[in-house]
Amino acid sequence: MSENNELTPRAWTVSALCRAVADALDGQFNPVSVRGEISGFARAASGHCYFSIKDETGQIRCAMFRRAASLMGFVPRDGELVEVRGRLGVYEARGDLQLIVESMERAGQGALFEQFLRLKAKLEAEGLFDPLHKRALPAQPRAIGVVTSLGAAAWHDVVTALQRRVPHIPVLMAPALVQGAGAAATLVQALQNIYALTAEDNPLCPPVDVILLVRGGGAMEDLWSFNDENLARFMAQSPVPIICGVGHETDFTIADFVADVRAPTPTAAAEMAATDRGVGLEALLVLEHRLSRGLIRQQDRQAQRLDAVAARLGVGLLRQQERQSQRLSAIATRLSRPQALLGQHQQWLDRLAGRLNSAVQSQLTGQAHQLDRLNDRLGFNRAQQVPLRAQRLERAALRLSSVDPHRVLERGYAWLSDDNGQALTHAAQFQPGQAVRATLADGDVPLTVTP
Repeated sequence: MSENNELTPRAWTVSALCRAVADALDGQFNPVSVRGEISGFARAASGHCYFSIKDETGQIRCAMFRRAASLMGFVPRDGELVEVRGRLGVYEARGDLQLIVESMERAGQGALFEQFLRLKAKLEAEGLFDPLHKRALPAQPRAIGVVTSLGAAAWHDVVTALQRRVPHIPVLMAPALVQGAGAAATLVQALQNIYALTAEDNPLCPPVDVILLVRGGGAMEDLWSFNDENLARFMAQSPVPIICGVGHETDFTIADFVADVRAPTPTAAAEMAATDRGVGLEALLVLEHRLSRGLIRQQDRQAQRLDAVAARLGVGLLRQQERQSQRLSAIATRLSRPQALLGQHQQWLDRLAGRLNSAVQSQLTGQAHQLDRLNDRLGFNRAQQVPLRAQRLERAALRLSSVDPHRVLERGYAWLSDDNGQALTHAAQFQPGQAVRATLADGDVPLTVTP
């Protein structure tokens, strides 16, 4: 009987067995670090993240709660190799093995990230990230400088956005490597070339008032040239504001912290560089409407004053005529006396009628002169105000057209580009027999490079 009891296993409840397995896992493995590939990543509305970590032959279900997920410096994607740290346990509701993830980073980037944090702390302690050093962006820069790779998608995105928003502002590009060994040194050289174009006395183009440092997204290794200490210090010496648009919205580099403004993408950097031309045109239109309404209101006020003067003049004349009529009636009554007084009163009446007629004519003439002077003043004010308002509107239009890039071409300069429309700004870009197109002020000219 005792032998049967020893061979009979203990009967567990399901929840008790799950807890026992969880305690065993916790004592033997936790805390645990696992490296694998993300699969089935999903972020719930609550902010919690659910996914699996897998390799060639196995996988583990994972949960990452909102607090831990908010501390991640990147957006995990399916197929991405990561290293997670957490605690292994059992999800009792389904009896599943589950890893509660407390931190996650891209695999192989731990050392790079620690190097990034050390440099960030060093430069921050020196004040390179101080908000007091950040400069405001100009609303309408005279020219925009761009530092990026000539063949990068970021350059195309920036040019497209600027052409759509501010086609009248010249864009000057300094090419550089944006990835790989030596890329940071070329970025510094490109910035130095753009710095030289910020001078006020540059005879070739308007001075650059803002610089865009841009690159598309990528892994931390791909963006590492923008974490270079020499590049950060050289950016801090920029004579004009710098907008840094490197990577995607979740990517951060040392260059982002040094720049005057950080943009989430290259396109966003281009949109921040200058106020849309449509906004300026709308402002001019508003000013034009205000000038027009002001002129009309002034004309209306002058017309009302003229009407009031004319009304007062008419009332005065009517009262004068009434008084004179009353005096004439009194004289007529007196003349109705006996015939003996007729001759005497007739003379007196003639003299009075002459004086009355002279007084009325004199007053009418004076009032007419006053009316003419008021009308002349109204015409003079109107003649002065209309040209003055027109001149102010014309000056505003001239200021807008003064930054037209075609003005540069009209001074004898040309824009060189290859068959793909890419700008040719260095002699090393030309090859014998290469087809080149020169854009002049009045059209394009096809050229061929000769040895």
